[in-house]
Amino acid sequence: MRYIYTIAFILCTTWACRAQHYNLLHLEARFLENNYALLAQKFDIGRAEAQVVQEKLWPNPTLAISEVNLWSNRTTETLPRLFGNYGRGQQISVELEQLIETAGKRSKRVAIKELEHRTSVYTFEELVRELKKELRQTYYQLSSLSQEKTQLTELVDLFTQLNDQYGRQAVLENVSKVDRYRVQSELVTLRKELTDLESEISTYLEVLRVLTGLNGLSLSQLALVTDGNQTIKALPADILTIALDQNIGLKRQTLQVEQAGKELQLEKAQRKPDLTLQLGYDRGGNIMQDFIGLGVSMDLPVFNRNKGNIKAAAYQLEKEETTKQALKWELENAVVRLQGQLMRYQSALAAWPLDGVREQLDILNRYRKHLQAGQVTLIEFIDFTQATRDAQKAYLDTWENYNITYEELQYLVGKDF
Repeated sequence: MRYIYTIAFILCTTWACRAQHYNLLHLEARFLENNYALLAQKFDIGRAEAQVVQEKLWPNPTLAISEVNLWSNRTTETLPRLFGNYGRGQQISVELEQLIETAGKRSKRVAIKELEHRTSVYTFEELVRELKKELRQTYYQLSSLSQEKTQLTELVDLFTQLNDQYGRQAVLENVSKVDRYRVQSELVTLRKELTDLESEISTYLEVLRVLTGLNGLSLSQLALVTDGNQTIKALPADILTIALDQNIGLKRQTLQVEQAGKELQLEKAQRKPDLTLQLGYDRGGNIMQDFIGLGVSMDLPVFNRNKGNIKAAAYQLEKEETTKQALKWELENAVVRLQGQLMRYQSALAAWPLDGVREQLDILNRYRKHLQAGQVTLIEFIDFTQATRDAQKAYLDTWENYNITYEELQYLVGKDF
């Protein structure tokens, strides 16, 4: 009995998993949890943090041991023993050096690494927003294609029935073979369109599987948005100000300008020579048998005052500032363009004589009865079905473009409205 309960539990769990439906919020949660591109990008942030810690460390001191004689000759002076009877003729020199950087070079390098860390964070945020935009746009594209598939499937079923009827009537010579071939040709065309549509749906489903990590995701598991429950979304009044303040690309470029300024400061600091402090011990090699001395060394900035690197860093700073202004100008124009395009889509959707897919199919079924009653010709019926489908597809395309443009605008602004 215990095994029966176990099997029943497994079957119920499997059925529940298969029956689970994912709306857009569920997909985004799985995306943030399972996306491998995001998990890989997090390692770059950790690496940048480690580089900041590394840059804060002082350089290690240098220990040098030299002038160690392996043997002595008759000219050797007698020295005190080191331990036991050893060391009466042993010479040795020990020197300890420590580099002291001047002009705040170390703190300037730390500041540069901290900016690189912030750049890594912005790069991660940009990747999140870009992939989230792709996920949302794919979701709305699947919503549109799903509705189109519903209509197209109904039309294929309708013309399949007509093809069977016209086939039987053609054998009885009640209808012409031309009409039968016309119905048959329309059916073949619709079936090809349905096959192409299913292939396109499969491609978008594969995108969702990769983004969310849901390998077995199918169209039936998606709680898709339909044209009937789609509402017009409001835009903030100060959208351009928000874009200039929140756009990830512009924020990252601002960091690039700041980093170029810090690198220019570092190159200027490189003109000042560093100091090397020295502490030395010499046994048997100086005027004293045990000599301890202090010293300092530094480069003389006679031939190289780092002018070339300073000039190159100044040019890089000007380049980054120019790039920032170009990105700002491009962002302003893109926001205005997308906002205007979105408003045009809103006007078109608001003015559209909205009939649901089910209502249109009911109209087609009634029109089919007129065909069977001889009140309309076959050509008129086919033209009507094509016109109905073209109108519905035009609406779905407009609805899809509206949502895709809205997500593009949110990504560009850098904030969800």
